[in-house]
Amino acid sequence: MTDVLRRGRASLAFSFFAQGAAFALLVTRIPAIQDRYGVSDALLPAFLAAVPILAGVGSVTTEQLVKRIPPSRLLRWSQPVVLLALLGVGAGDRMVELGIALAAFGLAVGALDASMNMLGVSLQRTYGRSIMLSFHAVYSLGGIVGASLAWVGAHWHLALWVSYLPVVVVLLPAALIGSRWYVDGESAPVDEGSGEGGGGGLVFKLLLPLCLVMTFAYIGDSTVSNWSAKYLQDVLGSSEQLATVPYNVYMVTTLLGRAIGDFGVRRFGAAAVVRLGALVAAVGFAVVAGAPGAWVGMLGFTLLGLGLCVLVPQTFAAAGRLFPGASDAAIARLNIFNYVGFLIGSPLVGALGDAWSYRGAMLVPMVLVLVTLVYARSFAAQPDRYGGGHERPRTADVGRGSNGL
Repeated sequence: MTDVLRRGRASLAFSFFAQGAAFALLVTRIPAIQDRYGVSDALLPAFLAAVPILAGVGSVTTEQLVKRIPPSRLLRWSQPVVLLALLGVGAGDRMVELGIALAAFGLAVGALDASMNMLGVSLQRTYGRSIMLSFHAVYSLGGIVGASLAWVGAHWHLALWVSYLPVVVVLLPAALIGSRWYVDGESAPVDEGSGEGGGGGLVFKLLLPLCLVMTFAYIGDSTVSNWSAKYLQDVLGSSEQLATVPYNVYMVTTLLGRAIGDFGVRRFGAAAVVRLGALVAAVGFAVVAGAPGAWVGMLGFTLLGLGLCVLVPQTFAAAGRLFPGASDAAIARLNIFNYVGFLIGSPLVGALGDAWSYRGAMLVPMVLVLVTLVYARSFAAQPDRYGGGHERPRTADVGRGSNGL
């Protein structure tokens, strides 16, 4: 059974890696996609907004599908769709083809994100210790690899399909082979009407604090991904070349923070790690807002990576603890607020920057991240039905491998 879990963890980690690479390859080549299809600046926001909106639809649909289909099966088939849709974005010629490819990408990404985190939470419950941050660390690593490959494609002026095809050819069969070892966990039994599952359903009031934290975290993340380069160049006076560095630094520090974050959770508890992460992220936004020059601004973006990196993985893990009998449904519903934050963050900072100042705009995500401190108690380990205060491995949670093990 230990071998089953180890293979399940490794195969799921690869799925996180592949998803990180695919998403980075899409978002970092948006200017090239715009040029290929002749998408105007006025129309581009509609295309970009359509992806997270459809991803939210995919996540809602996943909540219903997992009542009949194991999350491992949804993950097994949604990941190839994401990769093929990425290739479709690079290979099309007409705007309608771009729309179809992005629609398929968005819907599949919603199912993919939800099912990956469902499996991650169930594995963590089975292990009986924090491992969720390690999956998201691998996602960050995939994002760094994807962004690096995108840079190579842009540097050598490669056609989009030429940049995407080798990645898809490698990742797609590897993901399909790895999917043989996914492990579906079994939810713990829940008393009828308990509010955790069964007849009681989800209690949205309990989930709402986590939904807010997820939204605030992604507002912060989208602020960095969409505005760091412009901020460094236009506000802090850096060169165009230096302005490309903050996002890479942010991704690297996100990877480092997540790589060691599980050890912090095991030692100090999830609530303490979330509080520290929120404080570090708030300091990072404050440093960015008050930076006198580019290098101090770079320090601020570095702190943002170290702070924000723990919030999303721990939010998914907390949902699994709050609703052990309905964790799949809770995670699918919580995952929607990933896309809500992404949709709100970039336009919010842009509107505030134009109407007020970009320095002032950076204080808004800082305040939102600080609100996380109010909800940090939602991340504390929930007492289980045996009276303990920590998660325990339960043999019923080991579940079954998707290949019948």
